[in-house]
Amino acid sequence: MSEQGAGTRERVSPGDGPGDGRGTEGPDPRRWRVLGVTLVVGFMSLLDVTIVNVAIPSMQDGLDTTTGTIQWVVSGYALTFGLTLVAGGRLGDAHGRRRLMLIGLTGFILASAAVGMAPNAETVIAARLLQGATAGLLTPQSSGLIQQHFRGEERGRAFGMFGFTVALSSATGPVLGGAIIALAGEESGWRWLFLVNVPIGLAALVAIAVIVPGPDRTDDPDGAGTWIDVPGALLLGGTVLCVLLPLVSLEGGALLPLVLLPGAPVLGWAFVRWESRLRRRGRPPLLDVSLLRRLPGYSTGLAIGALYFTGFTGIFLVLSVHLQDALGLSPLTTGLLTTPFAVGAAITAPLAGRRVSHAGRSLTVVALAVMMSGVALTMLFAPALDGVLIGLALVPCLLLAGLGGGGVISPNFTLALAEVPPQMGGAAGAALQTGQRIGSSLGAALLMTSYGVAMGPLDAGGALRVALVVSLLVLSTALATAIWSRRHEPPHVPDRGAGARG
Repeated sequence: MSEQGAGTRERVSPGDGPGDGRGTEGPDPRRWRVLGVTLVVGFMSLLDVTIVNVAIPSMQDGLDTTTGTIQWVVSGYALTFGLTLVAGGRLGDAHGRRRLMLIGLTGFILASAAVGMAPNAETVIAARLLQGATAGLLTPQSSGLIQQHFRGEERGRAFGMFGFTVALSSATGPVLGGAIIALAGEESGWRWLFLVNVPIGLAALVAIAVIVPGPDRTDDPDGAGTWIDVPGALLLGGTVLCVLLPLVSLEGGALLPLVLLPGAPVLGWAFVRWESRLRRRGRPPLLDVSLLRRLPGYSTGLAIGALYFTGFTGIFLVLSVHLQDALGLSPLTTGLLTTPFAVGAAITAPLAGRRVSHAGRSLTVVALAVMMSGVALTMLFAPALDGVLIGLALVPCLLLAGLGGGGVISPNFTLALAEVPPQMGGAAGAALQTGQRIGSSLGAALLMTSYGVAMGPLDAGGALRVALVVSLLVLSTALATAIWSRRHEPPHVPDRGAGARG
């Protein structure tokens, strides 16, 4: 078995399987339509990470439960989303990405309906865990299709649209959530945040079946490419759980889960050893950890993505809770006040995708610095203001942060996957998204815990400032990693994956 292929061989179909996405007939003329469909589906699944932010107070009242319990509606989705991404990416490589998109989206629709009709908080959390798991099967097909069908500057443009989708879904979730709650009412409006996925998802299923090409054949007679590393998934899940559960529990004052923290490095070490052992035996691991050693650009991209999402995602959650609970703003108003971030990201994400082939990692450094400047200004001004003044402060600060944030995600994907062979695009891209989703889950718990703990000795404004300082500290680590990477990258970053083969 090929060391890089991990059991999944290159296909010959120009629609879904060729290692270069072109076969012998040049670029697939359907590639931009395929990209459009996958980005729409990806937007829907990523939107559900943040759309519930503005609904937390109304969900807590409607389900008569604690904030700590409702926190799992947010963190649980991101956690299971991240844990199934790599398996979904590998299955897409082996069985065809259209097939995995159809399976994942069907499960996502059913889980969304279950959340919307759930009678209690426990059922909501269980359905959200399932919803996140099915989204993890669905989402990695987007990066796999981009890696497969696009080359050179076109790939940068495609990843620019992908980065725009990620940023837009993260920032516009609160706006759409607030609008739906305003239309449907505070008491049960949160249910429609999930039920609306049903008709949209059904329409997307038809679009996938019609537009996204399927494989002509699966050249994997020994079946190794379909084998799923369940022990590896359990070890990785245990590692993340040992970090996440204590953070979420701290908000409610529970200290006992802190005893799990020492288990994180132990399980993490066991995960790396297990994955390395599988690879030596010729079995496909959940994540080929040798990629982190062989491809420095890939390991750096994984670290930057995880750190960025840890510091970035929780900002909107904390702002949503602060604006509603402390300042008494409506969910719709709260959502609208975070819209400038989406506007800024919409401007820079496509531009960054076009420039990354020439600018390299320097683009990530500049984008992170601009994004952090916007967060720092928000930290300085927003906690001391309310009423109209809070809007006047948030709009320019979040616009600046969005201008920077839109230039982080797509260049990081392009640079991280530049040396990865295209036939590994699904699994490798999924691993990047796994880091982002775990970072999102950890970041939401970290910033909300910081906000909740600081509410004791400080007022709400002071607690918001503490949470944003924590965010800046994490983002500073991402910036330092990007600067280090820039000093070690070659003068020109070619599209090395263009001609790579297993």
